[in-house]
Amino acid sequence: MPRSMLPWQALKVTVSAPVLALMVAMLATPARPGAAARLAPIAGPVTKVSKNCVTLPFGNAEVETASDPRHGYVYDLWISCAQIGFARSANGGRTWSEAVDVPRPAHAVSSWDPAIVVGPSGTVYAAFMVSDAKLRSSYPVVDISTDHGATFHVHALGTPHRGNFGDRDFIAVGPRGQIYVTWDYAPDAKRVKTVCFTGGSCSFKAGDLNAVVQRSTDGGRTWSAPVPVAPGFPDSASISAPILVTPSGRVDVLFERYQVLSPVSLDLGPGHDYFTSSADGGRSWSKPVMLGPAGDKVSPDTWWIDGSLAAGSAGDLYASWDTQSGGTDVGWLSHSVNGGRTWSAPVAVTSGTGEAVNIVQVLGGGSGRAYVGLLTDRAGRYVQYVRAFSVKAGGSRRRSGCRGTQG
Repeated sequence: MPRSMLPWQALKVTVSAPVLALMVAMLATPARPGAAARLAPIAGPVTKVSKNCVTLPFGNAEVETASDPRHGYVYDLWISCAQIGFARSANGGRTWSEAVDVPRPAHAVSSWDPAIVVGPSGTVYAAFMVSDAKLRSSYPVVDISTDHGATFHVHALGTPHRGNFGDRDFIAVGPRGQIYVTWDYAPDAKRVKTVCFTGGSCSFKAGDLNAVVQRSTDGGRTWSAPVPVAPGFPDSASISAPILVTPSGRVDVLFERYQVLSPVSLDLGPGHDYFTSSADGGRSWSKPVMLGPAGDKVSPDTWWIDGSLAAGSAGDLYASWDTQSGGTDVGWLSHSVNGGRTWSAPVAVTSGTGEAVNIVQVLGGGSGRAYVGLLTDRAGRYVQYVRAFSVKAGGSRRRSGCRGTQG
């Protein structure tokens, strides 16, 4: 999941929760009676849902998937030829509609970082970032469909002011239809410095970066002003804030926060992932809880979007992230049984050592269980794994309680 500023810089690979659920469902049972149970991948036929980008070099990327089990729909959203492509399936993914571009504001010249979710009533919310040529700024947009993706209506959150920087949106919907969008906001785009990597995307080198949230309680017609999720605004060095809403309406966020090495240049140093929550609809946020020990840090050279947050059926929380301390990239998993107030010691999702990229996402399952999607280039090419975690089996011990299957 590269931290892409523009779509042509992107080589993003995303494992969304519905896709991860599908991968978990594909794990096989024993091949014959009496055989020992083992995990094995079962893959169905591949169906192309995107259209070709013949004239543009950056093509299709960054696919996100959401499902509506109640009505039988599956939805895909992705970067498509500098716009945002969309396709839907009405039969659980067996066949798909023709790919279309979802609408965007009139002055949008590029779109990136798609995110999609289905609300309690079946409403589809497709979020993405846009670069506005008229305002010379970047901000999130949420396209909303009340007819299962047949048509969409544009709802721009609006830029805080001319010349701001924006990146990486996440979206969640509350039990009464409240819409929450987090994104990376910098008041002054000129202060944001990036560094790009061959074979990857770009990371932040410096900038007045802040993880913020905006809320709508009227179906996207109006939005609150951006509210900082992390302390230290307007240069808290916080980014990438996946969000979820519990059945009670509590809003939970996991964000990444770096050190600010210089108050003048705003250069960034190694940081950590933090959890925070809001009991008042995103107006105020609890004191952030750092996940993992202080010695395990996230490098500012991380070019993929780090951090994933999920809830299990019993309300337990799971967070995954990876660190790059000492030249070794390690993926981690931690869980909380008290609403995020305290977290278990992290369990290592990965094995071995080295500088391989480890991109992790987590999906909550039944009580005390979670599933982790792991994408790694340790073998010299990207390989996808699914690992199952049990609180009872793994507890808080590192490198335990996980099983891997190559996909």
